[in-house]
Amino acid sequence: MIDKQRIEDLVKEKIEGTDIFLVNITVSVSNKISVLVDSLKGLPISECVNISRQIESNLDREIEDYELEVSSPGLDKPLQVKDQYIKNIGRELKVKTGDKELKGKLKQVFDDKIVMETQQKEKGKKKKETKIEDIEIAFGEIKEAKIVISFK
Repeated sequence: MIDKQRIEDLVKEKIEGTDIFLVNITVSVSNKISVLVDSLKGLPISECVNISRQIESNLDREIEDYELEVSSPGLDKPLQVKDQYIKNIGRELKVKTGDKELKGKLKQVFDDKIVMETQQKEKGKKKKETKIEDIEIAFGEIKEAKIVISFK
Protein backbone atom coordinates (compact mmCIF):
# COMPACT_ATOMS: atom_id res chain seq x y z
CA MET A 1 0.00 0.00 0.00
CA ILE A 2 1.20 3.49 -0.84
CA ASP A 3 2.29 5.51 2.19
CA LYS A 4 -0.06 8.41 2.94
CA GLN A 5 2.73 10.38 4.64
CA ARG A 6 4.84 10.16 1.47
CA ILE A 7 1.97 11.62 -0.57
CA GLU A 8 1.49 14.37 2.02
CA ASP A 9 5.19 15.25 1.89
CA LEU A 10 5.09 15.44 -1.94
CA VAL A 11 2.02 17.70 -1.90
CA LYS A 12 3.45 19.99 0.79
CA GLU A 13 6.70 20.26 -1.15
CA LYS A 14 4.79 21.37 -4.25
CA ILE A 15 2.51 23.91 -2.53
CA GLU A 16 5.18 25.43 -0.27
CA GLY A 17 5.36 29.19 -0.73
CA THR A 18 1.91 29.42 -2.35
CA ASP A 19 -1.52 30.22 -0.92
CA ILE A 20 -2.63 26.65 -1.66
CA PHE A 21 -3.35 24.48 1.37
CA LEU A 22 -3.91 20.77 1.91
CA VAL A 23 -7.40 19.79 3.01
CA ASN A 24 -7.24 15.99 3.07
CA ILE A 25 -5.51 12.91 1.68
CA THR A 26 -6.93 9.41 1.58
CA VAL A 27 -5.26 6.26 0.33
CA SER A 28 -7.51 3.20 0.03
CA VAL A 29 -6.36 -0.39 0.32
CA SER A 30 -6.65 -0.63 -3.47
CA ASN A 31 -4.23 2.34 -3.80
CA LYS A 32 -6.79 4.91 -4.84
CA ILE A 33 -5.19 8.19 -3.82
CA SER A 34 -7.49 11.17 -3.31
CA VAL A 35 -5.92 14.56 -2.62
CA LEU A 36 -8.05 17.57 -1.72
CA VAL A 37 -6.38 20.97 -1.93
CA ASP A 38 -7.77 24.49 -1.88
CA SER A 39 -6.63 28.10 -2.03
CA LEU A 40 -7.72 31.32 -0.38
CA LYS A 41 -8.10 32.91 -3.83
CA GLY A 42 -9.66 30.03 -5.74
CA LEU A 43 -7.89 27.04 -7.23
CA PRO A 44 -7.37 26.80 -10.99
CA ILE A 45 -7.38 23.31 -12.47
CA SER A 46 -3.81 23.88 -13.65
CA GLU A 47 -2.66 23.80 -10.01
CA CYS A 48 -4.39 20.44 -9.49
CA VAL A 49 -2.58 19.18 -12.60
CA ASN A 50 0.78 20.43 -11.26
CA ILE A 51 0.23 18.68 -7.92
CA SER A 52 -0.83 15.50 -9.71
CA ARG A 53 2.33 15.58 -11.82
CA GLN A 54 4.44 16.11 -8.70
CA ILE A 55 3.00 12.95 -7.16
CA GLU A 56 3.15 10.90 -10.38
CA SER A 57 6.77 11.81 -11.04
CA ASN A 58 7.74 10.47 -7.61
CA LEU A 59 5.80 7.20 -7.66
CA ASP A 60 6.58 4.19 -9.85
CA ARG A 61 3.59 2.33 -11.32
CA GLU A 62 5.89 -0.61 -12.11
CA ILE A 63 6.45 -1.15 -8.39
CA GLU A 64 2.94 -0.34 -7.18
CA ASP A 65 -0.06 0.55 -9.36
CA TYR A 66 -2.38 3.30 -8.16
CA GLU A 67 -5.24 5.59 -9.14
CA LEU A 68 -4.74 9.31 -8.45
CA GLU A 69 -7.29 12.10 -8.11
CA VAL A 70 -6.33 15.67 -7.18
CA SER A 71 -9.15 18.18 -6.78
CA SER A 72 -10.60 20.90 -4.62
CA PRO A 73 -13.50 20.10 -2.28
CA GLY A 74 -16.91 21.02 -3.63
CA LEU A 75 -19.22 23.56 -2.02
CA ASP A 76 -21.39 20.72 -0.75
CA LYS A 77 -18.53 19.13 1.23
CA PRO A 78 -18.04 19.86 4.94
CA LEU A 79 -15.24 22.22 5.93
CA GLN A 80 -12.30 20.24 7.32
CA VAL A 81 -9.40 22.61 8.04
CA LYS A 82 -9.04 26.10 9.52
CA ASP A 83 -7.94 27.64 6.20
CA GLN A 84 -11.29 26.67 4.67
CA TYR A 85 -13.06 28.63 7.39
CA ILE A 86 -10.78 31.62 6.75
CA LYS A 87 -11.57 31.41 3.03
CA ASN A 88 -15.29 31.53 3.80
CA ILE A 89 -15.44 34.46 6.22
CA GLY A 90 -18.55 36.47 5.37
CA ARG A 91 -20.48 33.48 4.01
CA GLU A 92 -23.39 31.73 5.62
CA LEU A 93 -22.65 28.41 7.33
CA LYS A 94 -24.68 25.62 8.85
CA VAL A 95 -22.78 24.22 11.83
CA LYS A 96 -23.71 21.07 13.73
CA THR A 97 -22.41 20.70 17.26
CA GLY A 98 -23.13 17.85 19.65
CA ASP A 99 -26.57 19.08 20.67
CA LYS A 100 -27.69 21.71 18.16
CA GLU A 101 -27.53 23.05 14.63
CA LEU A 102 -26.72 26.71 14.05
CA LYS A 103 -27.02 28.77 10.92
CA GLY A 104 -25.33 32.12 10.52
CA LYS A 105 -22.72 34.31 8.93
CA LEU A 106 -19.10 33.39 9.64
CA LYS A 107 -17.49 36.53 11.06
CA GLN A 108 -14.10 35.53 12.50
CA VAL A 109 -11.75 32.57 12.69
CA PHE A 110 -9.25 32.07 15.50
CA ASP A 111 -6.78 29.26 16.20
CA ASP A 112 -9.26 27.43 18.44
CA LYS A 113 -12.73 28.75 17.51
CA ILE A 114 -14.99 30.53 15.06
CA VAL A 115 -17.45 33.38 15.62
CA MET A 116 -20.80 33.31 13.82
CA GLU A 117 -23.50 35.96 13.66
CA THR A 118 -26.88 34.28 14.14
CA GLN A 119 -30.40 35.64 13.89
CA GLN A 120 -33.16 34.22 16.04
CA LYS A 121 -36.78 35.19 16.41
CA GLU A 122 -37.64 36.10 19.99
CA LYS A 123 -40.75 34.31 21.20
CA GLY A 124 -43.29 35.43 23.73
CA LYS A 125 -43.83 38.92 22.38
CA LYS A 126 -46.78 40.02 20.28
CA LYS A 127 -44.53 41.21 17.50
CA LYS A 128 -41.66 38.81 16.88
CA GLU A 129 -38.37 40.60 16.89
CA THR A 130 -35.17 39.31 15.40
CA LYS A 131 -32.31 39.01 17.85
CA ILE A 132 -28.84 39.15 16.33
CA GLU A 133 -26.18 37.44 18.40
CA ASP A 134 -22.53 36.52 17.94
CA ILE A 135 -21.83 32.95 18.98
CA GLU A 136 -18.38 31.47 19.57
CA ILE A 137 -17.91 27.80 18.68
CA ALA A 138 -14.73 25.90 19.51
CA PHE A 139 -13.34 23.77 16.68
CA GLY A 140 -13.52 20.76 19.00
CA GLU A 141 -17.30 21.20 19.32
CA ILE A 142 -17.95 21.28 15.55
CA LYS A 143 -19.23 17.95 14.24
CA GLU A 144 -19.88 19.31 10.74
CA ALA A 145 -19.83 22.71 9.06
CA LYS A 146 -21.11 23.35 5.55
CA ILE A 147 -21.49 26.42 3.40
CA VAL A 148 -25.11 27.40 2.80
CA ILE A 149 -25.49 27.73 -0.94
CA SER A 150 -27.80 30.55 -1.95
CA PHE A 151 -28.73 32.00 -5.32
CA LYS A 152 -29.38 35.69 -4.70
